[in-house]
Amino acid sequence: MAIFLGIDPGSRITGYGLVNSVANRLEFVGCGRIKTEGDSQPERLKMIFEGVCQIIEEFSPQYAAIEEVFMGRNAASALKLGQARGSAMVACLHHDLSVDEYSARAVKLAVVGSGAAGKDQVQHMVKSLLRIDDTLAEDAADGLAIAICHANTQASLIKLAGATRYSRKRLR
Repeated sequence: MAIFLGIDPGSRITGYGLVNSVANRLEFVGCGRIKTEGDSQPERLKMIFEGVCQIIEEFSPQYAAIEEVFMGRNAASALKLGQARGSAMVACLHHDLSVDEYSARAVKLAVVGSGAAGKDQVQHMVKSLLRIDDTLAEDAADGLAIAICHANTQASLIKLAGATRYSRKRLR
């Protein structure tokens, strides 16, 4: 049993999702959005840091993963996104939780089977895989997709290593 935290960073809204991996099965733990307010970027980064810290303290995940920065046309937006990622990553590291990174394409490939899948396809597959009936916010669904991707990647690495069992305790 291990809880995986997935983070979809954003300077205005950061989505997150948590899944529990139990005997090759994934269970929904929780998801949501950290909404930041105001025009001050440092204050928004502080809100992201505090929000991620609160999630870690509440759910005690053993693993964390975050989406890599997508380089779009707007350099200023990419810079703000990078800062939001950094804030979330530091919150994880502050709680001795290492962070793995996945590209949006890798997450879509792991969840939908196609790296070119659309947002609606990702949402549909997340709901199907985790047996969720409720409507999911886009950012929360992306956070869950990242958590699913990381859980599946860890399970695959363990199988490749030929391990029959392993400890999921955090190293301190």
